Amino acid sequence: MSGDDHHAGDEASSNGGDHHAEQAPNASPKTHTHADGKEHVMKAKYLALLAALSVTSAVQAADALTIDAHRDANCGCCKKWISHLEANGFKVVDHVESNMTAVKQRLGVAPRLASCHTAVIDGKFVEGHVPAAQVIELTKRDDLLGIAVPGMPAGSPGMEVDGVQHAYQVIGLTKTGSDQVVAEYPAQ
Repeated sequence: MSGDDHHAGDEASSNGGDHHAEQAPNASPKTHTHADGKEHVMKAKYLALLAALSVTSAVQAADALTIDAHRDANCGCCKKWISHLEANGFKVVDHVESNMTAVKQRLGVAPRLASCHTAVIDGKFVEGHVPAAQVIELTKRDDLLGIAVPGMPAGSPGMEVDGVQHAYQVIGLTKTGSDQVVAEYPAQ
């Protein structure tokens, strides 16, 4: 019998085939070696997969997006927004400021886009209660200087109110100075 014949016999017995073939007295030890080799290869593949997943997890942890958040010391909703980002994998560097108007002006936040806190990621501003998904999207957009959720809409991250969500938009400020709707959240 060739090695291929032993392999076919192994499959037949494992698929409920002829049980006598599995216990045949003329079965050579090569059949068992082949099965052991197959098991060894499967273990090696499993260990390689585990190693790859471990490396991927470590890289993802090391690649957590870092964002600088500037806020007033007395603002509770800003702290809740920071918690929202951290819960979504961001590393937040919290800066308590005495003059948020000056921070917004320095970062190029237009008054029409203003909210309570201002953050910076990759040199771009994030104004107000912007959901984490749009912050991530901003890091991939070269055409935007920043994004904002103007005002403080109920139901946006950090502004959660039981059973209340006002409609709001995430507005992007383009390099040409125009506003662009990046995302819309309906009222509920």
